[in-house]
Amino acid sequence: MTPLSVVVSGQQKPTTGYAPVNGLKIYYEIHGSGEPVVLLHGAFMTITNNWNGWIEELAKTRKVIAIEMQGHGRTADIARDMTSENLADDVAALLGYLKIPRADLIGYSMGGGVAMQCAVRHPDKVRKVVVISSPFRRDGVVKEGADALKNLSPELFIGSPLEVDYKKLSPTPNDFPKFVKHMVASMSQEHDLDADKLKAAPAPMFFIFGDADGIRLDHVAEMFRLKGGEVHGDMRPRSASRLAILPNTTHVTLMERMPVIVPMVNDFLDAKPQ
Repeated sequence: MTPLSVVVSGQQKPTTGYAPVNGLKIYYEIHGSGEPVVLLHGAFMTITNNWNGWIEELAKTRKVIAIEMQGHGRTADIARDMTSENLADDVAALLGYLKIPRADLIGYSMGGGVAMQCAVRHPDKVRKVVVISSPFRRDGVVKEGADALKNLSPELFIGSPLEVDYKKLSPTPNDFPKFVKHMVASMSQEHDLDADKLKAAPAPMFFIFGDADGIRLDHVAEMFRLKGGEVHGDMRPRSASRLAILPNTTHVTLMERMPVIVPMVNDFLDAKPQ
């Protein structure tokens, strides 16, 4: 399958298309040029409502590949659990389809979990990972957040921007209730990422959280330690992985902190090995 469109008029438009991988037709957009970076959105989200402003900024110096994962946005759902393992395998297959040997990954929320899984399951395809507000185990979420996820229902989304975007973009616009139930069922089947496997993954990782984003702070510290954090950087070599905790920032408002986060992400992705 070839890209659906390549349009150049004044400002360059993205290349868009659908990648036939693992029984899916994954919608993707490619913006800019340079080293490839794949953007992985959060649960129930789309390219448009997750990465508003981010793509334009990142694409100034990189080839940005934004995708919509199984059941999200323009990518139709299939009869398969939407686990982070399955979605990670889709990302790796997409890179193969696009003939990109290796890429950086930036994932938000659910997408961060997918990015970590991809680094573990497909280490040869992942150079660096940016994880934004994602735990690697389910117990990393504070209790009130975990309880809320268990009680998600289609009714809670009625009239929300997420439902509006689904109806506007999905090839099955009337199936939003079915999609929500599939997502909730899939989340109940989610497996925790093994700490030893996360530690062993060769890709350096940049963990970015808000100080009020619903992820336990001791879980954040555990993640960073697994990747070599908590050393005295003036006395011995620092980890290639990094940690940032933004003040006065929640899970949702993290994405609004793009002007602060993107320069840090660019510095991390551009950093040479010490």
